[in-house]
Amino acid sequence: MRTFIRCGGALAEDSDSRSPLDGPLDGEASSRSLTGASDKAQAGTRQLLFSSALPAHLPLKLSSSSLWQHRCSRRLLRNPVHLTMHALCFPQAVVMGLSGPSSKPRVFFLLALLSILLILSYTLQRMLSEVTVFRGCHEHTTQDAAETGPVPCPHFLGDGTCQADEGVSCQTRMRQRKQDQEVKAILARLDQMMPRVTFTDIKTTTSAKHSRATLLNPRRSYCVGDHLLVRLDLYDYLGKRKAYGGDFLRVRIHSPHLKAGAAGHITDYRNGTYLVNFTLFWEGTASVSLLLIHPSEGVSALWAARKKGFDKIAFTGQFQGATGSVSTKCGFNISTSAELCEYRDERDQEVFYCVKPKSVPCEAFVFLKSNNEPVSYLTALEQRLLRASNIGVVIPVPFGDICVLTCNRSATTPGGKCRIGLGLPPVPSGHALRNAWHPEFCSVSDFNTPDKIRACLKGKMIYLMGDSTLRQWIYCLTAKLPTLKFFNHHDSGAFPTHVAMDVESNIFVQWKKHGHPFVTAKFYLVKDDRYIASEIDRLAGDNDTAVVVTLGQHFRPFPMDLFVRRLLNVRGAIQRLLLRSPSTRVVVKTENGREMTADVERFGDANGYSQYLVTRDVFKDLNVGFIDAWDMNIAYAANDVHPPFHMVFNQVIMFLTYIC
Repeated sequence: MRTFIRCGGALAEDSDSRSPLDGPLDGEASSRSLTGASDKAQAGTRQLLFSSALPAHLPLKLSSSSLWQHRCSRRLLRNPVHLTMHALCFPQAVVMGLSGPSSKPRVFFLLALLSILLILSYTLQRMLSEVTVFRGCHEHTTQDAAETGPVPCPHFLGDGTCQADEGVSCQTRMRQRKQDQEVKAILARLDQMMPRVTFTDIKTTTSAKHSRATLLNPRRSYCVGDHLLVRLDLYDYLGKRKAYGGDFLRVRIHSPHLKAGAAGHITDYRNGTYLVNFTLFWEGTASVSLLLIHPSEGVSALWAARKKGFDKIAFTGQFQGATGSVSTKCGFNISTSAELCEYRDERDQEVFYCVKPKSVPCEAFVFLKSNNEPVSYLTALEQRLLRASNIGVVIPVPFGDICVLTCNRSATTPGGKCRIGLGLPPVPSGHALRNAWHPEFCSVSDFNTPDKIRACLKGKMIYLMGDSTLRQWIYCLTAKLPTLKFFNHHDSGAFPTHVAMDVESNIFVQWKKHGHPFVTAKFYLVKDDRYIASEIDRLAGDNDTAVVVTLGQHFRPFPMDLFVRRLLNVRGAIQRLLLRSPSTRVVVKTENGREMTADVERFGDANGYSQYLVTRDVFKDLNVGFIDAWDMNIAYAANDVHPPFHMVFNQVIMFLTYIC
């Protein structure tokens, strides 16, 4: 005969065909009982065997014809909750199991003991849950960066309970907390580098005309590979020597007739004195150029102004519906009581907002453009200091051209071919000679014919991710390789995705603009936009895949933490890509300098230089290749956000050397 008994919410089965001494199966939670026809036997089946839980002096009256064998009994000592549940399932068995004149006190004693066990088991169970949840969350949040998405994990609440995170997983929350700490550390280092000075009179700021340059190692001639050392002592308009540093200088050595140039290395002693170190890379005559881009007072004012808000650029979003289009305000930080559409990157939690139109849903957001707002955080005095006539002023050089001889040296010959993983390039990273770029730390290959370019790119997929300075690369490649043809995407709006293919050689090249912010007065399509980190996460990667990333120009008008956070997200995506496909080639191009006449508070090179420093710092430990476009811009004296073709082609040559 089979009997089903419910205990702890589960039905258990037993059969009288088995011996009452047969033990339960491991891991089972079923029960077995023997039943009889008499009332006494039925009562016996309702008694529990608590010999493992109750004191020995408390007798239990068991049926002589049955021995209760609950299959959970093996876990009574291991889990107090199970023990308590037995008592809760069969409370009558406890009372019926007691007999004798002192049964009533024993009943109360037993109930008190059960209550204590219940409290202890509940407390122990909560302690175990807290440890398990904390350990589980920690294990999830410290998983390798190769994971392509957040792993759901319960989070531990302040009252000690656990619940599933409905919105953002605890892994994402922990990752964001760690990123916040790194962003703060990077910004703190930048703060230490920036001057913190104020002024009430422009005459007390740095004057290029009154400053002095001294050649520390004068000679009649120098040899290729020698260093030229120039000391700069800066003075204000009153002829008083500056007592602090932080001036934004641009130094260069060049030979116009040789179409040669190279940047110099600057050491700021923070007391108004600077040491400029030039490497003499080529034979012939060379001239020294020293420019004061901004005095330290101007750098301090620009750094303070950059921290104060997102409202120097206004975004306008266009939503399309059945009755036409409607435009609303968009941005990173919108102060309004109106309902907002939120466009959030789920992994990295980057958010962009638009005011929700009344007539169309948030999903109808199609186009976006921007314009400069008449907002400035500079005082009138600071604006006077930073006007165009005070930018890029020449510091007088009291010595003439430098004569450089070969001296039978080959000091500028680099050690080997440029390859991925060489680390950060030095400063300066190379020099231009006859408009050709020569890196200092490696050598580039010859790609001066279409056949050589085609042989390198054959069978490869190239993904260019960034701004219009990287779009110049795809224009350059199609100009140099006639068989590489553009494919018309039929995209509407400005800055559509560009794809070029050579079907016969199986070559694929794509340029795609980075995600918000993209600053332009023309409406551009946002439906296929993704942040660079998301684009990289979509790539499988292999030996024939190469990725080039550049960021910077469109971030200059915004607070620095937006740019830093974006770089960290891109770095994480590159790490994940290289973990799942170590053979994929990744190249980071630093941002270009731009025109000195650009709006200095929004797009000036002072904002760009701080981003350049952060870019080098964030990507320095990755197994990637670097193209120092900032350094090349100084060497060529391009001063143009879109440099000339020969400079762009030299960037492309260095990239092709990295991947072939």
